Amino acid sequence: MSGVILFDGVCNFCNGSVQFILKRDAGYFRFASLQSEAGQRLLNDHQMEPRLDSFFLIENGRLFIKSTAALRVCRHLKGAWKLFYILLIIPKSLRDFVYDMIAKNRYKWFGKQESCRIPSPGEKERFLE
Repeated sequence: MSGVILFDGVCNFCNGSVQFILKRDAGYFRFASLQSEAGQRLLNDHQMEPRLDSFFLIENGRLFIKSTAALRVCRHLKGAWKLFYILLIIPKSLRDFVYDMIAKNRYKWFGKQESCRIPSPGEKERFLE
């Protein structure tokens, strides 16, 4: 069993988050940029409109989005990061309000790349495409 994370491939914050997860994940997650064919196909399979302003997690056949996806990812990370999963008790509307503020300003605050990141040879098997 594994989870698939879909992320904005040109967003510096999103790419930094992928790097963060890769360093703390024991191999549970695979990744696809939202701009990739694999990412678009997975969103389509879950009847989700393509959106670049969200972070998605597909786990056990279910699609999770925004703060719920991020906190469910924490559950699988090594170390104390697992503790962030408990923040799911905070109402989704409040969690997603904070999430949306970051998502809305992510390019302004963190910048963006001209193209999607290319996984290193050691990471390649973790990326779908």
